[in-house]
Amino acid sequence: MTGALPVLYSFRRCPYAMRARLALAVSGEPYELREVVLRDKPAELLAASPKGTVPVLVLPDSTVIDQSLDVMLWALRRQDPESWLLPPRGAVADMLALVASNDGDFKRDLDRYKYPHRYPDESAADVQAFALLHRAQGAAWLAKLDGMLDEGWLFGPRVSLADMALLPFVRQFAHTDTAWFAGQPWPRLQAWLAGFEAGARFEAVMEKHAPWQSTGAPAPC
Repeated sequence: MTGALPVLYSFRRCPYAMRARLALAVSGEPYELREVVLRDKPAELLAASPKGTVPVLVLPDSTVIDQSLDVMLWALRRQDPESWLLPPRGAVADMLALVASNDGDFKRDLDRYKYPHRYPDESAADVQAFALLHRAQGAAWLAKLDGMLDEGWLFGPRVSLADMALLPFVRQFAHTDTAWFAGQPWPRLQAWLAGFEAGARFEAVMEKHAPWQSTGAPAPC
């Protein structure tokens, strides 16, 4: 690989890619952003990571990091100016356990709530009931998170890796039915998400970019 900067293949709305961009942004690590169209993945992305999902970070020495949490840890272990890896309460292992739960059962429920038509073998032809079942199961996880936010953030009175790893997924769940989400008894969770969406960092990482073309100019960040 040529070039001095790491290259991040990303898709703006993907929550996995979003969490990677958040960590890269707070770390201050410069990188080249390559926004991709998932239905027309560039050959360079597939050559770097044949699984074809985002994010994929390719380092200048050709090392490939193709798991979103690993991208976050790579960036924060290089520079962590807001101490995302040093939560006021608990430790990194506790945060990683929470992220694993989010990325497991909750993500499974999120997918089936948001995209119920993708699972005909599971829905038994009652798509609406199937979606509502998974909404209810996901809601149990969100209620747990609401209970953890007694100091404003998941692991105490300031932001940590866990918050920024989970918020993109909670946001996706909330936006599936915003009126329903607003009516739930989760004031801390709702304030946590609203503060995130109103923040300058979220706005910055959600800036729109034209799809990257292999003959196009890079987009330094």
